[in-house]
Amino acid sequence: MANTNEIMRVADKLKIEIEGDNHVMTSIETPMRADAFDKTDDEKIKIIQDCFAVIMETLGLDLNDDSLKGTPYRVAKMYVKEIFAGLDPKNRPNISVFDNKYGYGKMLIEKNITLRSSCEHHFLPITGIAHVGYISSGKVIGLSKLNRIVDYYGRRPQVQERMTVQIYNDLKKELETDDVIVVVDAEHLCVQARGIKDIQSSTVTMEYGGKFNEPHQREEFLRLLEK
Repeated sequence: MANTNEIMRVADKLKIEIEGDNHVMTSIETPMRADAFDKTDDEKIKIIQDCFAVIMETLGLDLNDDSLKGTPYRVAKMYVKEIFAGLDPKNRPNISVFDNKYGYGKMLIEKNITLRSSCEHHFLPITGIAHVGYISSGKVIGLSKLNRIVDYYGRRPQVQERMTVQIYNDLKKELETDDVIVVVDAEHLCVQARGIKDIQSSTVTMEYGGKFNEPHQREEFLRLLEK
């Protein structure tokens, strides 16, 4: 029985490693508990602070040291208020959408949008850029809101494929058109700092619909990114 339990434990650990390295995605929606927002931000910070102190102590760090004693709180606050703030719908940016009164009917592109996120399998940084384009069907969006939507979906534990689709779906809904395209080009620290430790590669994902299903429209978008 002991040997069987050990084999099962090793198999479970191997499965976890494989899923993490393969960046397995289970849903387009970020997996959230039903009670995710029952606690206040301050309550979450206190719980995470206590838990992170245990992690540090388990690693053998001395939390009585002046340099370390504030780290559990700083990490907890950073998680809740900054790098994972996109988990809470109340932090979604207010989106300004206007009637396209000037009749601009060609492609609009916002490129090289700074992207910061975190790999949900290792909680390590994802950094890169996003390019967003759309063709108005009667609505236009404030330019800075494109950046804010990218930032919002980046501020949560992510899989890059999911994040790309989430940005696309949100813009499609706000603009009331399928004529949207999103490209994300990012580097993953979980690839660079562990496992294969490849510091040269980046990951590119794309989601599009409507007129961007037409090769010439998609090729024009990609060509303009090179300018």
